[in-house]
Order: sequence, then C-alpha cells, then structure tokens
Amino acid sequence: MSLAPRAVLVHRTTEYEELVARHGTHGQAAFFLSSRGRDIEEVAERHRRTRRAMAEVTAAIPLTWRQTRVERTDLDRFLFAPEDVVVVVGQDGLVANVAKYLSGQPVVGIDTDPGRNPGVLVRHRPADARLLLPSVLAAGTGTDGLTMVEAVADDTQRLLALNEIYLGAAGHQTARYRLGLDDDGGAVEAQASSGVLVGTGTGATGWIRSVWQERGAGGDRDLRLPAPTEDRLVWFVREAWPSPATGTSLVAGELAAGGRLTLTVESERLIAFGDGIESDAVELTWGQRVRVGRAETALRLVG
Repeated sequence: MSLAPRAVLVHRTTEYEELVARHGTHGQAAFFLSSRGRDIEEVAERHRRTRRAMAEVTAAIPLTWRQTRVERTDLDRFLFAPEDVVVVVGQDGLVANVAKYLSGQPVVGIDTDPGRNPGVLVRHRPADARLLLPSVLAAGTGTDGLTMVEAVADDTQRLLALNEIYLGAAGHQTARYRLGLDDDGGAVEAQASSGVLVGTGTGATGWIRSVWQERGAGGDRDLRLPAPTEDRLVWFVREAWPSPATGTSLVAGELAAGGRLTLTVESERLIAFGDGIESDAVELTWGQRVRVGRAETALRLVG
C-alpha cells in the first residue's frame, strides 16, 4: 500500500523570536533595538506576517495528506521520504538550505515577505497554496529542474549545493593548492589565492554574479553566466597571487555537464562549503584531492 503524500513545511526562526530568546522579554528586546536606532514594531510585524503565512499554508494542505514541520537548524537531522512534498515558507535562501537534503521531491517556495525577498526561489504567495498544493503531484504540473553542484573528495566526503561551492582556507585567507581541468590534458597549475568558487545558474544571481561583475574590466564578462536550468557551471579563482611558484593562468572558466575541476590541497587545512553555510564544511588536509562538477541530482522547483 502506497503512503499518502506528506507535506513538509520548512521554516526558520524569525528575527523577532531570536531577539526575544536572547533578551528574555519583548520589552528588553525593544530596548536593545531602540539603543541601535531600530523599532521593534517593524521586526514584530514581519514576524506576524510569517506566522500568518504559515497558518494559511497549513490550512491549505489537503486533508488526506500527512504533514510535519522542520526548522532550518534541524534540516541535517531530518529524514525526507520519497513521497514528501516540500513546502518552503520564507526566503529564497531557505530553499537553498533544504536543496542538498533532497532527492527529487517537488519543492514549493512560498514568499512570506514579497518585495523584501527577490522571489527567485520562493515564487508563490501564501494565498496560492490552496490551489497549488493539491495539484503538485498531478501529471503535467510544471517544475523546473535547477542544476546543482557537487564536490567529492578522495576520501568519499561529498558536498552538494544549489548556488555555489567554495573551496579555500577557513577565514578566506591564503589557500595553496594545485588546480586542473579534466579536459585539459592533465595540465595543472600551482596557485595561491583567496579560494575557488564553482557555481550554478541559480548561484549566478548571488555570489557568483558579484565576482563576475568585478571581473568585467578583466575580460571575464565574456564568460556567459548560465541559466538556473542549464547543465553548465562556471568557476572563478578569487585573488590569485602570481609568484615564482604560483601562477594565474587558470582563474575562470566553465564546466560542461560532464566536466570536472580538480583541486589538490597544498595547505595544512582547507575547507569546502556550499551556499554560504561555512558551519557545514568538508575538511581537507594536505595532499587530498577534491573534484567539483555538476551533480546528478537537480532541485525540482514548482514554477
């Protein structure tokens, strides 16, 4: 017997809740904010909008479905099931936070604060949920398969991300490594830099775009950023340092569907993390090798 679909509502603690938890009471939180020129009412109103959105989306879940909730900080301990429909209620970044834990489940992004969020990944309003959720599993429902990026180390550690993967030193100090491309005849270059970014078309709206824009005068504008559903990735070396022992000829490029960028560690410790979450990093030591490229998994985002 097949299980009924389960709606998994993914949310995060609001700024108001964090402030009250830190300072003990609403009044103490208000005093803290006022001492820094902010009004707690603005924070409290965003909190109320988020709670109303959660209530509206919860009420829209079909009665025959099961349902549960998971807070962002608990995602790494939550077990997603094949029959889940993941409903992200919050900001665009929350979709990226949950993406690496999924394996093909459809994702519905609900924007709790239209106008404040870009709405790239949270494409729907809370009021849309009543008609949208019952149709998510129907044949013909439109979803976009958003390309993801993965890093696989030679000790089998694996990191998955929706936007980008950063490889470098903790604290973004100088990283030393050897960089090569699978399709470049085995050529590698010793480098010292602030790290390497490998990103997707979704990431091209954030950190990857900022690096690309800064490189405009240097010619990297000729490198076209991918669209979110393209299999192509782009990569950039940040602040490569030329010296007698290190080069700067490999500083940007693209990776086709099967292409891989290989980095061999020549520092005592480097890290790799995805989507800006440095607390969930893969640690790499001297001599280790990590390969980065397009992941087989894609995020199924309901359009």
